[in-house]
Amino acid sequence: MEFLSYLISGISLGSVYAIIALGYTMVYGIAKMLNFAHGDVIMVGGYISLLSMTALGLPWPVAVLLAMLVCTVLGVIIEGLAYRPLRSAPSLAVLITAIGVSYFLQNSAQLLWGASPMSYTPIVSGSVQMFGGRLSISYVSLLTIAMCIVIMAGLTLFTGKSKLGKAMRACSEDKGAAQLMGINVNLTISLTFAIGSALAAIAGVLLCSFNTSLMPTTGSMPGIKAFTAAVFGGIGSIPGAFLGGILLGIIESLAKAYISTQLANSIVFAVLIITLLVRPAGLLGKYVPEKV
Repeated sequence: MEFLSYLISGISLGSVYAIIALGYTMVYGIAKMLNFAHGDVIMVGGYISLLSMTALGLPWPVAVLLAMLVCTVLGVIIEGLAYRPLRSAPSLAVLITAIGVSYFLQNSAQLLWGASPMSYTPIVSGSVQMFGGRLSISYVSLLTIAMCIVIMAGLTLFTGKSKLGKAMRACSEDKGAAQLMGINVNLTISLTFAIGSALAAIAGVLLCSFNTSLMPTTGSMPGIKAFTAAVFGGIGSIPGAFLGGILLGIIESLAKAYISTQLANSIVFAVLIITLLVRPAGLLGKYVPEKV
């Protein structure tokens, strides 16, 4: 039963990574840029939801919706002010800008809410008892897994069937050709950032419900792990981000349980390195030869 408990814990943790990774992979797949400030948008979503529930007394579904709205606006502003002017700049300039935005959000949060950790009450409490009480699964874990599956399925249908989703895929293939066909590339990329930031808000609420604490650096390490999950599964692939997140969560949970809590992060990144040596494009990624 212990192994099953660790496995379920890993799947629920991996579901949080998968939701964050979906935001990474959408932005990279369409805009071809790595938004390393994504983890800090998670932190902002956590603070907005916490203050909405405690200071305003809103029920958690309304608090989550408010956090999604704020993070969506924040994502669009970040894209418009920080990334859009660098659309044709070298990738290094975009990377440095992303790191700068990340530190700006962290320090702004520290000025607004302080550096001390805040206690975060899980949005749902209680657990399901199975096998005569030998296995306990929290409602937060069940909600996280369900949300991850719903989000992944919804994004897959959205990008495959909707008009806006097809516009995103067209921009991913060739922005110049998409613009010639009448697609508003700037609007499409802004929409991508908006969706990714809304997902970050959901991930922030679920992550804080697991950790029950919140501080300005809360999103840093989960953001890095989620980016690792996106690369592990095949960055640019929605099913790849889902698979990478789940597997990463399981590896981390089992490593903490059976090997070492201190070495768990090292094991996670070691698995990524080995996977990329064998399959550079990730588990579900496709190698695309560069035309010269």
